[in-house]
Amino acid sequence: MRMPNNKELKEFDRKAQKLLWAVRDQTIELMNTPLVVDTKSSANDLVTNVDRQNERLMRRQLMEIDPSARIVGEEESFHHQLDQDLSGNIWIIDPIDGTLNFVKQRDHFAIMLALYCDGQPTLGYIMDVMNKHLYHAWRDHGAYADDKQLVKPVDAHLNESLIAINGWQLMKNNFHHQEIAKRAAGLRMYGSAGIEIIHVLKGQLGGYTSRLKPWDIAAGRVIAEELGLIVKTIDDQPINVLSSNTVLVATKKVCQDVWQITK
Repeated sequence: MRMPNNKELKEFDRKAQKLLWAVRDQTIELMNTPLVVDTKSSANDLVTNVDRQNERLMRRQLMEIDPSARIVGEEESFHHQLDQDLSGNIWIIDPIDGTLNFVKQRDHFAIMLALYCDGQPTLGYIMDVMNKHLYHAWRDHGAYADDKQLVKPVDAHLNESLIAINGWQLMKNNFHHQEIAKRAAGLRMYGSAGIEIIHVLKGQLGGYTSRLKPWDIAAGRVIAEELGLIVKTIDDQPINVLSSNTVLVATKKVCQDVWQITK
């Protein structure tokens, strides 16, 4: 399958943004109805009727936007071994990122979508649902919050920066996370990869690290790399977008400081 040209990608981008706003509208509407909540891998790993309905809407629309593409989504792909073939167009969906926050707080959650073409991060979208902002990027065409272009975050060191670390990773002290937290200017936890990555994009955090599944990092990687941020494993290895990885999204200097601790 050939790579889409710029004209096709521009149309994909327009339709994907329209889709994200429609999914946000559906989410807000469904929040005012009784939620149906189930568990997946643990009592803290939740899925709701909103996750499922959002993913169905996104899949249906994406099949119309890009009929020959493959679609990977958190809910329908959760119990399956993902095909590691990166050829062609792959759309990656997270219909509610931060479902525990969604259920318990009705806040601090996101909807995410990304397009990878032959393995290359190409289009990325993070919808901050409750703050009503869409963060998006098209590779080599800039990164935006709604219609406002984002500027590259200041490249500060770890000791000058706030950092977000997944709570379980911090408690287990995987990859010396506790030492990383001690050396940072401060520690923050939001409970949603999308929301935490938004804070890195805006320069409010110097970095974010967690063990992330494909749908947790695919969109954020596109936007972060467009802003000159680093997206790698926490021990300085390239990430495979269709595998789970312990990921670091950060400024160059924060990455260098963290890698000195983890290696």
